[in-house]
Amino acid sequence: MARTDTVIRLRKNQTLRMKPFNGLYQTGKAIVSKSIVIILFLALWEVIPRLGLVEVAFFPPISVVLSGLWELIATGQLTTHLVASLTRSVVGFTLALIIAIPIGLLIGWFKPISDLFNPILEAFRNTAALAILPVFILLLGIGEASKVAVVLYACFFPILLSTISSVRNVDPLFIKSARSMALSPFRLFIKVILPAAIPTIFVGIRLAAAGSILVLMAAEMIGAKAGLGYLIINSQHSFQIPYMYAGIITISVIGMLVNYSLLRLEKRLTPWKID
Repeated sequence: MARTDTVIRLRKNQTLRMKPFNGLYQTGKAIVSKSIVIILFLALWEVIPRLGLVEVAFFPPISVVLSGLWELIATGQLTTHLVASLTRSVVGFTLALIIAIPIGLLIGWFKPISDLFNPILEAFRNTAALAILPVFILLLGIGEASKVAVVLYACFFPILLSTISSVRNVDPLFIKSARSMALSPFRLFIKVILPAAIPTIFVGIRLAAAGSILVLMAAEMIGAKAGLGYLIINSQHSFQIPYMYAGIITISVIGMLVNYSLLRLEKRLTPWKID
């Protein structure tokens, strides 16, 4: 019996020692499984131009693109363009959050306000941000203000509409239960409506974040002296194709990082939500 207890104790100790390595193994396995498609895509990107299946001048191998990306980083050009784009995008996106969420909560919760604003919202929600860009340039000039304004406009409606929808689609049973406990309208809104609305609001926020980057890139291609959009279009015009693809890759990485950060923030704000 004593020998059996000793064997069991040794196995437990061995299992405890192996637990960190098992955790690392599972994490590495998950990363590889999620990245396999990207790895295959990059491998094809490297091989296809070298086999002569496409024109190398227009579609260089990924190794050449990464070399160009490193040159942009080493010379500081990428940092300059990245800071310019992120500043415009963050300012416009933040202003959209500050304006759209309160308005969306009011429109979704108070029917008279909804009836008042609905016609003008329907008129503008179907107008593309890039179609409004010439108006912003005429009114605000070709500088930073017009680019921030077009980002604000592009982000405003996804956030606003998701906020309105989130408030209107709260489970009526939650509202009836809260009212049965004699909650005041303000406490009902804070304790029930707002927490239930957060997941849907974040859907609009994530859409707006992606849209802010895309719209800004197009705006920078039309009129700018710095920014990732300017880097891409200027590299194309000067036939520095690796730099062009380096700018595109940078935008993709930023988009993934922003989306991941918003998902993490949503999980922190909605710990009760089941994935």
